[in-house]
Amino acid sequence: MQITWLGHGTFQFRLPSGQVLLMDPWTDGNPMYPKGYEIQRVDTMCITHGHFDHIHDAVPLAKRFEPEVVAIFETCQWLESKGVKNTRPMNKGGTQKAGDVAVTMTHAVHSCGILDDGKIIYGGEAAGYVMRLADSRAFYFAGDTAVFSDMALIADLYKPQLAFLPIGDLFTMDPVQAAMACKLLQCPRVVPMHFATFPPLTGRPEALVNALAGSKTEVWPLEPGKPMEW
Repeated sequence: MQITWLGHGTFQFRLPSGQVLLMDPWTDGNPMYPKGYEIQRVDTMCITHGHFDHIHDAVPLAKRFEPEVVAIFETCQWLESKGVKNTRPMNKGGTQKAGDVAVTMTHAVHSCGILDDGKIIYGGEAAGYVMRLADSRAFYFAGDTAVFSDMALIADLYKPQLAFLPIGDLFTMDPVQAAMACKLLQCPRVVPMHFATFPPLTGRPEALVNALAGSKTEVWPLEPGKPMEW
């Protein structure tokens, strides 16, 4: 699988079959979005929650590429009200197939208000995802969250080999909490995200490395726009 970080919490996954999975699309106005990068294909879009920095470009990209759009029920209802087709609503604990991927929605400790015409609209709850690939590998995409003890259940149930965790602090957990999340998840490799986009997001990958000293988890910091193979 080819992984491309597009800055902040936005990721593009290209599967061996060619399927392109886009997570939490924020391209326009994203300070970390790689300059000159152009999204050319989206087959599946997954949204963890309705804050602007995770859903900002969901509507235009969904209308352009007409992918399957996976999100919690209430967020899908809002997207449909904006003209988005092919929504695949679900809720926590549920699993559905999206192309070659089995998508399971997990818990997250965060809020989920959608800013619409100057008002906050209820968007359901924030969530994360476990993605299980055709070759039996699994990865966990936490979205925005604090550390929570039931991450140990995610480890027991799905045994993800790769985790994507926020580390920025203020709106999500910081590197110390993320290190605890890694211990609960028992995951061999972690990709830090949701940091350095704005000055208040002070967490950094090197702080996560220090917090994980002596752990078996490897920190895998990515560069925006630079594809990596997993």
